[in-house]
Amino acid sequence: MMERRIKKIWRNPAAALLLTSLSALLTAGCADQPNYGRDPYDCMANFNALADIVGSRYCFFAEKDLDWDALCAEYRTRITPETAQTELFFIMSDLLDNLKDGHVNLVSEFSTSYYKKWWTDYPQDFNLRTLEEYYLNFGGLQTSGMRYAIMMPDSIGYIYYPSFSTPVGELNLDYVLAILHKTRGLIIDIRDNGGGLLTNVPTLVSRFIDRPVTGGYIRHKTGPGHNDFSGPFEFTYQPCGDKRVSYSGPVSVLTNRSCFSAANDFVAVMKTLPQVEIIGARTGGGGGLPFSSELPNGWAIRFSASPINDPNDCPTEEGIDPSPGCEIHCDPVDLAEGHDAILDFAIARMAERAKSKK
Repeated sequence: MMERRIKKIWRNPAAALLLTSLSALLTAGCADQPNYGRDPYDCMANFNALADIVGSRYCFFAEKDLDWDALCAEYRTRITPETAQTELFFIMSDLLDNLKDGHVNLVSEFSTSYYKKWWTDYPQDFNLRTLEEYYLNFGGLQTSGMRYAIMMPDSIGYIYYPSFSTPVGELNLDYVLAILHKTRGLIIDIRDNGGGLLTNVPTLVSRFIDRPVTGGYIRHKTGPGHNDFSGPFEFTYQPCGDKRVSYSGPVSVLTNRSCFSAANDFVAVMKTLPQVEIIGARTGGGGGLPFSSELPNGWAIRFSASPINDPNDCPTEEGIDPSPGCEIHCDPVDLAEGHDAILDFAIARMAERAKSKK
């Protein structure tokens, strides 16, 4: 499976650029590692390793206005000679929560830390049961991780794509868009999509463009300082070409706070296309390319190491707003009763857009 993914990445110039940046980080990680002591289970040594690794390679200290050294000094005082490994895990997890980053995880044999407030402190704005029962009638078609249907009587195409972790097959996408190609407009619903494979982003975007477009900009660390970054590297998405099925009608992308990482990147580029509107709530962000390292005791630490900005070279770590006039939220009671305000708004707006083009 890894071999297939690597081949696919190198066929895609934008994804190749991301992998090149990641390789630079990996190469840097092989040079002159500090000696944290002889005992791999020394709590202070492991804490210092985490502080150094994150401090020298995390990419959003400036944006989040954090004094990492001061935070580490504060949390270091919690460690005593009697501190157990399980206690150390929670001290480290509490420290990492200050980054407020869903891409940051500490992985041990007994638990994985995960900062959840980037989405738990916001309305959900989505209910899968409501979608299935009241809008799809437990029907529709399914392929390559996508649920799709034609919504009547407005003849509007609808695709629900819940995770970028599911690879999108080019031939599958051809069939989906061929079936939906005569619709008056297309709604792509990615609410609750927590991200996944970045290679799926250009695959999808390619079906909605007729010329190369800027996908965004990426930077990578060039040194241990918090502001030691390379200049921006632009990556470009290509149209799918005449041998594939594209879609030229109006498009709406539905979002909520739980759209993260690769889903966030997809929204960033789709928002720049003239025929696309982003409808719903601000996305959850996740604008950094993750990098993993290891502590002396074998625990893994994963964190954002290379910032990926939108096609206008603006940061996306804190999320992306809907298009003007298109911020909509769902009342939980209404959702439970079968009324999805975001989807209803998108259907009504798409019907209006279709009429205005006649």
